[in-house]
Amino acid sequence: MIPHTAHTLHGIGFAVLATACFATLDTTTRHVSAGLSVLVALWFRYAIQAVITTIVVWPGRGRDILRTQHPRFQLARGLLLFTCSILAFLSLKYMPVGEFTAISMLSPLVITLLAAWMLKEKIRPLRWVLVLGGFVGTMIIIRPSSQHFDWTVLLPLILVGTNSGFQLLTSKMAKTEDAITTHFYTGWIGTAFATLLLPFVWEMPRDWTVWLQLFLMGLLASIGHFLLILAYSRAPAATLTPYMYSQIAFAVLGGWVVFNHLPDQWTFVGMGLVALCGALGAWLTVRENRITIQPRES
Repeated sequence: MIPHTAHTLHGIGFAVLATACFATLDTTTRHVSAGLSVLVALWFRYAIQAVITTIVVWPGRGRDILRTQHPRFQLARGLLLFTCSILAFLSLKYMPVGEFTAISMLSPLVITLLAAWMLKEKIRPLRWVLVLGGFVGTMIIIRPSSQHFDWTVLLPLILVGTNSGFQLLTSKMAKTEDAITTHFYTGWIGTAFATLLLPFVWEMPRDWTVWLQLFLMGLLASIGHFLLILAYSRAPAATLTPYMYSQIAFAVLGGWVVFNHLPDQWTFVGMGLVALCGALGAWLTVRENRITIQPRES
């Protein structure tokens, strides 16, 4: 039992470090997008991740890394994640990092609804309560009746929908596809789609600090995804999911340090409610011995 416990603790540690990378990536993205085209920043994020991934995995795998049983699924997954990334980058251009992260963390709860609707799964009453609680938390964050509510809050909500589809496809592919191969294809497919759009939006980054931040974005994305792979190789998804909500705390910290922004008390309440319902949903999954889909990838 001791080695098994240590293995799980290592997985939890890797998962928390991954959320720190993703929160820092989101904070850097918001800073860069204030003065640079979102699609240009997105191209750098994917291209750097793809190159770093290739440099790391190709020497050990060679052409075996290209082997996949479902190339169409790989293409669809890459396109879905690319769409999620565009929505995330646009959201971060207009929204504080902490509030955006909290709303995007609704994905596991939305997947519960999709499972009930599409897969005809029987959902326990407590799960419906948690889904409702997550929705209430989101409404507290965005407050439709407040002066801060505008069309930009729709971006992370649409992101939740596309990310839920991405996660369901990822769950299906995980049964037959190698995680490293899927990660490799994800980076290059995203780079390919971004390259198609690049001629229409290209602008040269202004100075060396912007170049440094763009490189940092790609590096953080690469490290974060590798840490997730390590985490899920050491502990079940249902065990790790509650700890993934620590990304909200890291996001709030990043927003405070970089932008001197702290959410107001009601926004904190909404964030806490989303995190609590999500974590309780993961705990319930452990009790039911079912697999939980991980939160949004960045």
